[in-house]
Amino acid sequence: MTPFRTMRSAEAFRVSLAAPDDFEGWRDTARRLIQADVPPDRIVWDSPADQSTDLFAQGERRLPAPPADAPQPRASRDFLQYAKSAILHSDSKRFSLLYRLLWRLQTNPRLMDDRADADVRGIDELARQVRRDIHKMRAFVRFRVIEEPDGERYVAWFEPGHHILRSNAAFFVRRFTTMRWSILTPQGSMHWDGETLQEGPPATRADAPSGDPVEALWRKYYTSIFNPARLKVGAMLKEMPRKYWKNLPEASLIPEMIAGAQAREAGMVEAGAQDFGVLPDTLAGIAEAVQSCRRCDIGCNGTNSVMGEGADAPVLMIVGEQPGDNEEELGHPFVGPAGQLLRAHLKDAAIAIEQAYVTNAVKHFKFTLRGKRRLHQNPTAKEIDVCRWWLDGERALVRPRIVLALGASAARGLLGRTVSVQKERGVPLPLDDGSELWITTHPSYLLRLQDHGRADEEQKFANDLRCVAARVSELSH
Repeated sequence: MTPFRTMRSAEAFRVSLAAPDDFEGWRDTARRLIQADVPPDRIVWDSPADQSTDLFAQGERRLPAPPADAPQPRASRDFLQYAKSAILHSDSKRFSLLYRLLWRLQTNPRLMDDRADADVRGIDELARQVRRDIHKMRAFVRFRVIEEPDGERYVAWFEPGHHILRSNAAFFVRRFTTMRWSILTPQGSMHWDGETLQEGPPATRADAPSGDPVEALWRKYYTSIFNPARLKVGAMLKEMPRKYWKNLPEASLIPEMIAGAQAREAGMVEAGAQDFGVLPDTLAGIAEAVQSCRRCDIGCNGTNSVMGEGADAPVLMIVGEQPGDNEEELGHPFVGPAGQLLRAHLKDAAIAIEQAYVTNAVKHFKFTLRGKRRLHQNPTAKEIDVCRWWLDGERALVRPRIVLALGASAARGLLGRTVSVQKERGVPLPLDDGSELWITTHPSYLLRLQDHGRADEEQKFANDLRCVAARVSELSH
């Protein structure tokens, strides 16, 4: 059923837009076609960058005029927001998708609320990819200075995946208002002289300068801020895909820095976990020493330390990240919301927490103030490594046969290296004293999840605890 009247003929119309990102042209034409009751399968959309080869379109044909009494088309605000982004995509079928959605909106005004609909999912995916391309352009454009008769001009070469150059130009005008700059791409170019923004023709990589002296300073700075302890190659490649590397001056440094990351991280661990003297030979002595420890910024923030506690000579030692707000106030580990969730899961797995020793990799509470609230902050790799001195002391006195690390910070405190919880979980790892290390997520991570994501992760967490429970049972007999 069509929203207005049914066309009597099967004639097709070809619509040629002025530019591949011509949202206004598409919108005006789409309104006219909706009012003229032209269904989606009777239209072929073209733009200069997306030439169609549809065999059924009968060439350029005058578009029908809407009847004088035709109602105004309906389009939700949600649809228009998606359409403005999706139309910048390089997919030649985007115009047809947008028109099909607009056509369907005439009889189903709430269509955009149906996230299971294939067309709604399609426009959402196009818009998401365009937003990502816009973000990448803003992050990876690198200007190089050239001298012109009237002064310096900064020139950048970029290869966008979609038609985002014009829509993204305003960002660079705001960001570099006082600079004279040009951005060159295979799709076109934009030039700013400090007052006027002008469009130019497409360019090639050879039209852009290859480098300038400022890049040496940028590479030196980039090297200085590189932290090998936080290196996650997979995450880095997701945020900085290799296709952008060829135009980034710092990219030539990346392979070498990745290759040397493990050696540098080992040096950081060694420096952080240095010998601070003779460890106390009792847990009470360690607790007293930790209370006055000021070897990192967390120990200097005025909070009370929270020492581990539990059974004597336990088979199992449980290590978290750090005490939270409730733990710092009460002076006991795992008594806040995350602790309550942990205790519930331990009970379900038949692990008696009273028969375990529970502690944290970092002994003081790191936080940031939000009004009167103290909000948790993750400790840095260096802070974890410094506090590893005390954790090693605890472990040497408690002498557990199994250690359960809750989260990546706890695992680092025990292994001295950064780990991926999802990759390392479920398989025991040997520690230097012969005990077994099992790694799972921290219960606070589960508390931050919503809906099905939390249910899935809680099931994984429960499975990990059951494996640990089985090993505790084996080693207890």
